[in-house]
Amino acid sequence: METIVLEREGPISILTMGREGKRNALNDVMTRELSSSFAEVAQDRDCRVVILTGAGGHFCSGADLSGRGDRQEDPDLVEGPNMSERMAHLRNTFSLVEAIIELPKPILAAVSGFAVGAGCNLALACDITVAAEDARFSEIFVRRGLAADMGGTWILPRLIGLHRAKELAFTGDVLNAAEALDMGLINRVVPPALLMSEAMALAGKIARNAPLALRLTKEGLNQSGGMSIRDAVDHEVMAQTICGSSQDAQEGIRAFLEKREAQFSGS
Repeated sequence: METIVLEREGPISILTMGREGKRNALNDVMTRELSSSFAEVAQDRDCRVVILTGAGGHFCSGADLSGRGDRQEDPDLVEGPNMSERMAHLRNTFSLVEAIIELPKPILAAVSGFAVGAGCNLALACDITVAAEDARFSEIFVRRGLAADMGGTWILPRLIGLHRAKELAFTGDVLNAAEALDMGLINRVVPPALLMSEAMALAGKIARNAPLALRLTKEGLNQSGGMSIRDAVDHEVMAQTICGSSQDAQEGIRAFLEKREAQFSGS
């Protein structure tokens, strides 16, 4: 791949965005390669947790807008047959967030430097976000004359509530890591030198748990915002019934009774 490096250390897959000269800004190639990489780790039975990060001291500076400011907008792109083509292109790009949310295993973002615009929402779509002290987050869209996208209108209210989400989206303010942590946007802040070691340690802790239980727990939590309590309990009944008949549940019970750490096989 040209823009993505996919590595695996034990049960942890690491996806590194690698357009360092552009601060890992998203272009069509990176979009395709990220989508392909998410599909690959989703099917990899030996992968239990994923880390998404960026090379060169930055996570992702958003969409690559180079050259767009000098382009005369073609009216046919706004009205007419080309509009559907443009919408299909955007839909394909924004589906990256769906791939993260629907990934059947936990995914962590390890963020340093800029995570702005689309890059901010790629980070916030992950299940857990660990940031270096030098990280900067912004829903910068309106400052570029653009509407919030890449799932931001869905993600932000769920993380920090509607009023705070509107403030971030309407102002495009840049938050440092401490401010993002205080607001509840991210989970942890660490010194830059410790970013990947802290992310790997947390991913390793998660990876020691049962994969099926993790998948169904993530599914239930992601769906909870649109569920009644009855629907949520029904999902828990389904999930617990499936997990309860698994070999990993039997191993978990044996390990508890034998006072040792469980060794889950994923079955």
